[in-house]
Amino acid sequence: MTQDTLAAGLSAPAVRRRGGRSGSIKVEPLTCAIGAELVDLDLGEAAHDADLFAEIHALLLKHKVLFLNDQDFTRAEHVAFARRFGPLEDHPVVGSDPDHPGLVLIHKGPESRAEQYENAYHCDTTWRECPQFGAVLRCTEAPAVGGDMIWVNMALAYERLPEHVKAQIDGLRARHSIEATFGAAMPIEKRLALKAQYPDPEHPVVRTHPETGEKVLFVNAFTTHFTNFHTPANVRFGQDFAPGASQLLNYLVSQAYVPEYQVRWRLRKNSVAIWDNRATQHYAVQDFWPAVRNLERAGIIGDRPV
Repeated sequence: MTQDTLAAGLSAPAVRRRGGRSGSIKVEPLTCAIGAELVDLDLGEAAHDADLFAEIHALLLKHKVLFLNDQDFTRAEHVAFARRFGPLEDHPVVGSDPDHPGLVLIHKGPESRAEQYENAYHCDTTWRECPQFGAVLRCTEAPAVGGDMIWVNMALAYERLPEHVKAQIDGLRARHSIEATFGAAMPIEKRLALKAQYPDPEHPVVRTHPETGEKVLFVNAFTTHFTNFHTPANVRFGQDFAPGASQLLNYLVSQAYVPEYQVRWRLRKNSVAIWDNRATQHYAVQDFWPAVRNLERAGIIGDRPV
């Protein structure tokens, strides 16, 4: 089923809870392209219920990002639920809860205004050889106004590319860098040490989703350059390579900016987002100063993109 035909399924039935439960999970799609809100669901309960978790996993593959409100669970339950998807990992730059490894604490207040890491369309940790599978994020403190987050369906972004662009990028590969992003403001010695720890990996420009088989446009704010563009098929003269390659990369990265591929979610205290990092990008809007936004994110280890 293509992404365009998925739009016809907006009246998706509620998902029945198994295991003898009464009631159901109400599924409310939020756009024609991506995102659904789950109602009548306690993730603290789902952390200990394999059948309920399997339903959530299936919905995640369908909608790519799931949203819930009023999730007043503990950090231990947060980690326990996320671990059902797979092992968790810490972040080398952003701090984690020492009592719950893998739970990254993201504080944004007036003192961190200059740290503009999240307000770019990005796919988490593509600077790793194995970028994250996805994440479970809970908001613990939200501004009264602003501070929304945006997610983008990058399978749909690939599907709707012109056919000649699809042909041009078939087999193309690119580098992704933590040094050029998180490391850019560091002293040079610390920046180079960060790059030594996380050498720039090479990923396909178009990856295949390992569970759905979808083709996904896989370049983002961490992508620095193509690695196999300079071939006789693409380059007659130097002008074809520079700026030709950078123009193509900028065009591909800009596909995440298309509103028709997006969903926007207003964060509230105890709201939760669960996303498939293999098929999406996201953007954390920083328009809420001098208010504070605190997030807790459990990032799940992924596989090597192919």
